[in-house]
Amino acid sequence: MARIPMTAEGHAALKAELKQLTEVERHKISLEIGVAREHGDLRENAEYHAAKDRQGQVEARIRQLEGMLAEAEIVDSAQLGGDRVKFGARVTLEDLDSGKVSNYHLVGEEEADLKQGKVSINSPLARALINREVGDEVKVRAPGGVRTYEIVEINWQRSRI
Repeated sequence: MARIPMTAEGHAALKAELKQLTEVERHKISLEIGVAREHGDLRENAEYHAAKDRQGQVEARIRQLEGMLAEAEIVDSAQLGGDRVKFGARVTLEDLDSGKVSNYHLVGEEEADLKQGKVSINSPLARALINREVGDEVKVRAPGGVRTYEIVEINWQRSRI
């Protein structure tokens, strides 16, 4: 079984989602199905079919989360360090064309969320950054063309959630 690298924060978020689905959503959907059954003929009962579809989606997500958590290898970035970028690093980059400064956290694929600055370790940006140091320039092929960044800072501290 292949291990899935994951930050401690990502692991905690997946566990919280699993808890919400198993302890709240399952019960809620069960009640919705019961109420819809009381409306009569199930063949033409849209509420019943919608609730059953939602139940299937929730159960599939529960199985997916359980599998990911079972295979998770938690990497605590607060315990890491060094001068080179690797999994769990928080990296500050300056776009050398625009001067824009951005912060990224290199995380496991399942916890990536670009809106929050969490970039999958398998992304082109993360692959370009791995084993690089502060001051290094990296070129990343993006949809808009090749971008050139300079690594401004590498940080290993956990974020405050």
